[in-house]
Amino acid sequence: MIHDFLVIGGGLAGTGAAARLSELGSVLLLEMEEALGYHASGRSAAMFEENYGPAPVCALARASAAHLQAQGCLSPRGFLLVGGPQNAELFERDMKALALDPVSGDEARAMVPILHPERVTMAGYHADAQDLDADLLLQGFAKAARANGTEIKTRSAVSAIARTPQGWAVTTAGGVTHEARQLANAAGAWADQIAVLAGVAPIGLQPKRRSMARLPAPGGNDVTSWPMIMGAGETWYAKPDAGKLLVSPAEADPVEPHDAYADDMVLAEGLARYEESVTEPVTRVESNWAGLRSFAPDGCLVLGPDPAHPGFIWSAGQGGYGVQTAPAAAQLIADLVADRQPELDPGDVAALSPGRLR
Repeated sequence: MIHDFLVIGGGLAGTGAAARLSELGSVLLLEMEEALGYHASGRSAAMFEENYGPAPVCALARASAAHLQAQGCLSPRGFLLVGGPQNAELFERDMKALALDPVSGDEARAMVPILHPERVTMAGYHADAQDLDADLLLQGFAKAARANGTEIKTRSAVSAIARTPQGWAVTTAGGVTHEARQLANAAGAWADQIAVLAGVAPIGLQPKRRSMARLPAPGGNDVTSWPMIMGAGETWYAKPDAGKLLVSPAEADPVEPHDAYADDMVLAEGLARYEESVTEPVTRVESNWAGLRSFAPDGCLVLGPDPAHPGFIWSAGQGGYGVQTAPAAAQLIADLVADRQPELDPGDVAALSPGRLR
């Protein structure tokens, strides 16, 4: 059987693309791991903050809001930026970039009582920032794709890709070959490697590690209603999760594509930065992990057909924005493939196109 579309990658980018492309034709999705969402999509401290990222990314996030709300993926959280004399310049930069409302240090401590009164003297807040259930979003995409006949194969790492008169032949590690008319590359940190296998020029993706630690609730506080907290300059951030507190060093260390794990020294340094802003020391780390966020050279997503290979479709470079932009990114890909007018502004479409990197 020759499918209309073959999607490589079963994270949010791939399942989202499969869901929308399945409205246009038959789809086969290949995922190299045992389950969908194994890598970056399943390791994110997912939030919906529409002002986070470059302007085209923010446009994608805003265009995703209705889908996320309709699917029940969003819940109240709030976002709090904290700073003091030691990082006032970074604080002011972040306040402007994130369009936050200023609040006093006392108002910030009313939200998060462990904030240090001398180190946290200024704060900014966005009440409309929301928690985002990434797994619910992923499963919704997968359900929609399957309802349209999409076949999803896990444990199907791609070993070879060849051009055929009809489109593409993709061989998996087990020696099985699948054919499709168009190929969608949603392979996350491995997207450039997939392009090279296909004879398509890579776009210069750089995977960057980000680590996370799960801590007991600091000082026995009930953290349920706390907002997400970020140190000025994004030097750390913290977020409540199931009665615990997730804390990240917010590092962006360049690495090769791999099954990421936290670096103990990086984690310790990040927790130390977090401790400088709070009154409760870190006494125990219950668990830790890491994920890879992959960036194009200009920091924006790469979405749509490759200009030199129209049957090769990019859904890559999600960086730290992939979860909150996934619905609109998938829709944009489908619109471009179907030659429909996208809902996004043409300038944003151009800023997200693979053609900008050629």
